[in-house]
Amino acid sequence: MTDDNHAVNNKIDEVTGAAKQAFGNLTGDRKTESEGLVEKTLSKAKEAFADAKDAVDGVVQGVKNSKEDK
Repeated sequence: MTDDNHAVNNKIDEVTGAAKQAFGNLTGDRKTESEGLVEKTLSKAKEAFADAKDAVDGVVQGVKNSKEDK
């Protein structure tokens, strides 16, 4: 799966989790609300991890490029 697919899936999971959380809150179902919160939070964590990985990859590539220039 490509990074773009991961990003789309994470965003879908985030929106689904938020909807589930809101539905649980609306109906008073604490279990569903909690599950939605966990799903939403997990998808945001995955997104943050992917962003951090991309940043590290960019730094590594920049170091490689600077060594090649010398």
